Amino acid sequence: MANISIWNGSSTFSSGQTPFGFYDLEVDFASDADKVASFCATRLGYPLMDVELQSGSFYACFEEAVTTYGNEIFQYKIRENYLNLEGAPTSSAINNQLIESNINRFVQIAKNYGTEAGVGGNVTKYSGSLNITGSVQNYDMDAWATAEGITGGIEVRKIFYEAPPAIQRYFDPYAGTGTGIQSLMDAFDFGSFSPGVNFLLMPASYDILKTQAIEFNDQIRKSTYTFELVNNQLKIFPVPSVSGKLVFEYYKLDDKSAINFNSNTGLITNVAEVPYNNPSYNQINSVGRQWIFKYTLALAKELLAYIRGKYQTVPVPGSEATLNQADLLADARTEKDALLTNLREMLNETSRGAQMEAQSQEAEFLKTTLSSVPMTIHVG
Repeated sequence: MANISIWNGSSTFSSGQTPFGFYDLEVDFASDADKVASFCATRLGYPLMDVELQSGSFYACFEEAVTTYGNEIFQYKIRENYLNLEGAPTSSAINNQLIESNINRFVQIAKNYGTEAGVGGNVTKYSGSLNITGSVQNYDMDAWATAEGITGGIEVRKIFYEAPPAIQRYFDPYAGTGTGIQSLMDAFDFGSFSPGVNFLLMPASYDILKTQAIEFNDQIRKSTYTFELVNNQLKIFPVPSVSGKLVFEYYKLDDKSAINFNSNTGLITNVAEVPYNNPSYNQINSVGRQWIFKYTLALAKELLAYIRGKYQTVPVPGSEATLNQADLLADARTEKDALLTNLREMLNETSRGAQMEAQSQEAEFLKTTLSSVPMTIHVG
């Protein structure tokens, strides 16, 4: 095995000395690389003892620490904003873009509920007509669908089987008395709907009560117009006396059960497609850089532990030295976990929900404080 030199106390960083070269061309990264290498070597015991690493080892740990920091930041941003990001273009990076909350995805999701509520949705509603035969009360809507060539079945949502409007049987003793009121109402397009006198002489509630009275009369004293629909088997009341057509609205079950796809390409469909690039080291503040320095040290300590673990003891004149591989490895893993936990907790505390909660608490505390301030009485 060749005699490979180890850390000698100094280094000179240049582009191409990191494994991936993500940040080699950034001025601040190039400036900090040698400082970080010296910092880590000193914390590992140099110059009192040898550190079996090279400058390239420290540079690799430094690059990994920056990338890990960026990954944690952007994973948090994806979790915080994914509902707003889904469906957006993947064409350009969004590292420095402010993502504002919107309800577009909520509207898209709500369309499915709109279909069931009958107030819109993303499933086409069709209309059809059923031939009604005199003296026949029961009708099979599934049989109608089969006859129309519809496969997969239908779901009937509305049947237009109603009594004639009560307004057609509205009686007004004042209409047609020769006073000219009816023709006056025709001029305002009211006369064709109801005797016009009441539009002027009585409140609208009078017409409503009268219309309800007619409808209740039909329901209680007559065979009211209604229907029963169970499992697409239609039963109508009263039994039809003449033939005709019954109009209804329905959904195709195949349409309702189909998965909706957006055929457009270049859209965010999962977290792996959110266009975040590696962070710019130049834009990371001092708080973030301090975290990166500590994480670089933990990575370097872990790497040194793996190297020293190859030999448990090293012969020295008159004795042998035991290496501290186990201690280094345990410390490195503990420090890495602690740093990641601290960063994630900080990100969670700065989430949109946490910040709103903190502002709410602050407002409550301020209200409590102000309520304790004595109120003075002004004497003019």
